[in-house]
Amino acid sequence: MRRRLHALALTGLATAATLLPVAGAAHATPATPPSNSARGGLGSDFLWGVAASGFQSEGHAPDSNWMHYIDANSDWDRYRNSIDFRSRYQNDIALAASLGVKVFRIGIEWARLQPEPGVWDEQGFAFYDQVVDDIVANGMEPMLTLDHWVYPGWEADRGGWRNPDMVADWLTNARKVVDRYTSRNPVWVTVNEPVAYIMHEVRQNDTVADDMLDKVAQVHNEIYDYIHKVQPKALVTSNVGYVAGAESQVNGPLMDRIGDKLDFIGVDYYFGYEPPHGNTVNLPDGSAAPPTGMWDLPIRPEGIYYALQHYSRLFPGKPLWVVENGMPTENGKPRADGYTRSDHLRDTVYWLQRAKADGMNIVGYNYWSLTDNYEWGSYTPRFGLYTVDVLTDPSLTRKPTDAVGTYRQIITSNGVPSAYEPVRFPSDCKLVDPPASCDSPVTIPTPAP
Repeated sequence: MRRRLHALALTGLATAATLLPVAGAAHATPATPPSNSARGGLGSDFLWGVAASGFQSEGHAPDSNWMHYIDANSDWDRYRNSIDFRSRYQNDIALAASLGVKVFRIGIEWARLQPEPGVWDEQGFAFYDQVVDDIVANGMEPMLTLDHWVYPGWEADRGGWRNPDMVADWLTNARKVVDRYTSRNPVWVTVNEPVAYIMHEVRQNDTVADDMLDKVAQVHNEIYDYIHKVQPKALVTSNVGYVAGAESQVNGPLMDRIGDKLDFIGVDYYFGYEPPHGNTVNLPDGSAAPPTGMWDLPIRPEGIYYALQHYSRLFPGKPLWVVENGMPTENGKPRADGYTRSDHLRDTVYWLQRAKADGMNIVGYNYWSLTDNYEWGSYTPRFGLYTVDVLTDPSLTRKPTDAVGTYRQIITSNGVPSAYEPVRFPSDCKLVDPPASCDSPVTIPTPAP
């Protein structure tokens, strides 16, 4: 699978070299009409995966910027030991392998590796040695994230991304991590969702957004070159958190800075367009209420098609990989609209197949997340294929959701059947990803009588 994706990356780079990508490019009508069904599947070489991060799942956390933020926000859930991936990683990796996935994404936490300036913790590295080796031993490929929004407490005390030395410090750690794990031939994610990262740092650490954007772009570009120096056939990205209806404005400036140093486009997709005056959470009287949590944000599975379309047009031919996708529920309870995790997963894969049928070079998909975890201040939003009730279950039992069997079947079949009809019909185009979703809408064919 690595050889295929590397070949696709090189082909995409050659194609993109003849067409200069512009972050604010207008949406155009596709050269070929949209397909009318899920047609075929995603192929036996498609890279199915699961995703997690370090801090959100590991527990036993060392001092870090996020431990400072938790202490400063008394209304947030206390971190505890999260789902204790640090002690239970072998079990969780085995759960992933039992699904049949080919890729396991996890973060390598700087705060665990460098507890003090200039001091490196060999036990911290040894833990990740075991995790990465266990992923490989279970027949999966590691996708390693260098920065999933967490850095050491001593770095936070120096100002974090406000510190002029942050770039040099970040690169020192990143090079050590790359040197340590390049022999395992991982896929690399440099910085997770940089714009969302910046938003958190602005809110919690008085960081200047434009300054941090420049610094994040610099560390990505420099470590990209370093990775390719020591691992020439590496595949490297920085995944973007797609924002329907505003992607060019939100992530465009980032892509302007790093777009020529991406071996594939990593896209995270969760929600459809949220109108400026609140989204359509229906009340009994038919009116709308503002969202109270992630579980109330608009779920539009067809929107992933437009997210992939957006980047397929900006970077023609370059591989596209959904690095994160999932659906939040409130404390694991059934959604009020009756939409299940299985429904959402099948519908999403339907739209991935539609995207592939329409010529988009989609090569991989990671489900976020394997288990529930700490969702940056709260345990209430649940995204896991396996649910874990941190606040009331001391045993931290991994309980399979309905989507576990569904994902296993999808992987076995390399997609959903060609005749599959989505449970959730496409929303009004204005609520999906305007203007693209209205300029060139895709529809579900009417079933034959």
